[in-house]
Formats: sequence, structure tokens, C-alpha cells
Amino acid sequence: MSGYKAVLFDLDDTLLDRDMAVEKLFLIILKQCYGDVKHPEKNTMMQKFKEYDKRSYGISNKTQVLESFFDKFPPKFRFPHHNIQEFWNHNFPQCFSINQDTINIVNTIKREVKVAIVTNGTTQRQKAKIMNTKLSRYFDQIIISEKVGYSKPDKRIFELALNKLNVQPEEALFVGDDLEKDIGGCQNVNIDGIWFNPRKVKNDTQVKPYAEINSLDRLLTYIT
Repeated sequence: MSGYKAVLFDLDDTLLDRDMAVEKLFLIILKQCYGDVKHPEKNTMMQKFKEYDKRSYGISNKTQVLESFFDKFPPKFRFPHHNIQEFWNHNFPQCFSINQDTINIVNTIKREVKVAIVTNGTTQRQKAKIMNTKLSRYFDQIIISEKVGYSKPDKRIFELALNKLNVQPEEALFVGDDLEKDIGGCQNVNIDGIWFNPRKVKNDTQVKPYAEINSLDRLLTYIT
């Protein structure tokens, strides 16, 4: 499959492990607001925190996540309501790290084709994640939904990426973990969508990806 000239990547839960970052953020909250908490309560709290976070996924204001969490598990020290968003914006991006294997894969692909990131989210937080992980040095283009005014699955954000990379839809691949936003979205402009599904979740949607991979190194078979 050497007809491709570009690979577009989703950011959260594709290039970056968001779940691991949520766990790191939880540990910061635990330390600052609760002090020493023993297992198994710590595990119970972490699962609940992840649940609240998941519920607010795609919503830029994260105040409700911590408010709900503090109501469920009253802390020794509680952030003032107006400081919660500030705490999240500052700390969460710093909880992300990039896997060296992922960098190696991106570099290998970049030797063959152009590479870009197309991500939903606030400009401030997504830029901070990209800056902290030094991802910008590896990509030809980075497109953040809030900055451009469209978010996946809106086909305009994919068209913008194609224009910036100067490639046709049939010359591009999109890789993402979200069937509706990433795969359904890119298919709206006739880009082949590869579903990144490391947890081997069952596809119970109407969206049929061009291909499914469980690890990013499987991408190389479509490029090289």
C-alpha cells in the first residue's frame, strides 16, 4: 500500500495514553487534597475519578469532575470552585508522556510520507500536551479543533488537514481510537480510517473502519 502520501493521527488515546495521564492527575489530587490513603480505598477512588472524567470527556470545563469527586469522597483540603479549572489546565497536560516506541513509529512513517495531528480539544490544553511531550518536532502539521473552529467528526477539519498537507483524500490515512469522531469523520471525506483499538473493544456502531489495529507498529504495513 504505497499509494499514501500522508498519515493523520488523533492525539488523545492514540499517540498519547490519556488513561495513564488521568491516573497521574488522580495521584496529584490524592497527595494535595487527601494525604495518605490506603489500598483498597485508593483503587475505589481512582475508578470513581476515572468514571467522572469519562463522563466529562469532550467538555472543556472540568470543574464538575472534581466537584463530583469531592462530594463523593470529602477531602481534607478542597480546591475553591473557581480554582478547579485552573488546576486542571495547569496539571493535566504535564501528566502526559510519549512512548519512545510511538516516536520511532512516527519517525519511520515520516521517512515515507507526511504526518499530521488532528485533535479535538481546547487550544491551551492540547498545545500544552504537545509541548510537554515535544511532539511538534515530529509532525508536519498540527490542527487543534478550538483553534480552527471545527471539531471531528465535522468533515471541514479533515479537509483543512488535506489542504495543509497538499494531498488528496485517497492519498491519506487517518488513525484514531474514536469510531464516530475519527473514523466516521474521516470517511465523510473519503479518507481511509484505521481504528486504533488496543483494548480490543467490540465495534457496536454502524461505522466500518478501513482496517483495525491493536498496536501502532501495525501501521507500518500500510505505509512501507
